Amino acid sequence: MDRDKIERVYTTYAGFYDHVFGRVFQEGRESAIRNLNVQPGERVLEVGVGTGLALPMYPHHCRIVGIDLSEGMLAKAKERIKALHLSHVELYRMDAGAMEFEDNSFDTVVAAYVVTAVPDYRKVVNEMIRVCRPGGRIVMLNHFSNGNKVINAIERALSPLTKHLGWRTDLSLNTVLEGTSLLVARKQKVNPFRLWALVECVNRKNDQKYDGCLAGTTYNAGAYQKGVAGYSNGNGRYSHEAVH
Repeated sequence: MDRDKIERVYTTYAGFYDHVFGRVFQEGRESAIRNLNVQPGERVLEVGVGTGLALPMYPHHCRIVGIDLSEGMLAKAKERIKALHLSHVELYRMDAGAMEFEDNSFDTVVAAYVVTAVPDYRKVVNEMIRVCRPGGRIVMLNHFSNGNKVINAIERALSPLTKHLGWRTDLSLNTVLEGTSLLVARKQKVNPFRLWALVECVNRKNDQKYDGCLAGTTYNAGAYQKGVAGYSNGNGRYSHEAVH
């Protein structure tokens, strides 16, 4: 599915997305943000912000930037921001595969239900790595194929159909992480039937210590969490016109 068709599909979803998908996927959103331990002044990018269901969960002491390709979704998110007085949030209409932010602009990047809903997941993952500072966090909440041969066969059979609905079912986490600088710090199953995974990665770009590591290698999560409080916020800037 190309970019324009995805935009049309999700703009169509905007009117009923919260009622149909909001409650089903809420556990995953809450788990993702609850465990972030966002520090004061931290800059967080939410890729595929949609109708903004997760925005009220972030603490007010950080800066949140949300992007989405769908004007319909962003209109709903704008309404939520206004109703809840979320003055620490900014919205931008932007293609996740070609972001208009400078390198290293964010401490944390969150992508909930995004990677399997874009035309080119590699472009999106590479862009998330680019705009996230070295040592920062990239959090993906998604359904990934789990290695079970029977389930994988069903997922492959369903994928051509689900692509018309705006997502695919046959993408594995190993495939997504292959060739990247992302090391898995934490992974847990969430949502109904535990068919979705919450994956928190450390962005090890520009770190020679980890050159040659296999993508998806489990990182020392204890040492990583200990260092979260010592975040040194980057000076990345962005000037793309916000959605008002």
